[in-house]
Amino acid sequence: VQLVESGGGLVEVGGSLRLSCVTSGYHRKRNCIGWFREAPGKEREGVAAMYTGGRKIFYAEAVRGRFTISRNNVNNTLYLQMNNLKPEDTASYYCAAASFVPYADTWNKVGEYTFWGQGTQVTVS
Repeated sequence: VQLVESGGGLVEVGGSLRLSCVTSGYHRKRNCIGWFREAPGKEREGVAAMYTGGRKIFYAEAVRGRFTISRNNVNNTLYLQMNNLKPEDTASYYCAAASFVPYADTWNKVGEYTFWGQGTQVTVS
């Protein structure tokens, strides 16, 4: 399984970015895939995730209403649309995929995800 993120960069406060994660080799009838972020000196935290077919979508409270996770199954790409960006959104963003579908109350736990991308940096200033 490979996950390759792109789309990070430097953006002004209030601006937008769209992150992409191309997946390969990740074929699960039931799966969960999402985005995490890690700021300097802080633990990696869940940002958003979705179950197979988008039947369940989760967001961290800090990004709810500003970020949107979506998935294109034709080109095997996961997206994170980030609007109204704030300085506290500055972090390395990682795409992650689970081997098993986590429970709804553990979707944001790092340990629930087996496969990780290399990360893409987002800087808001």
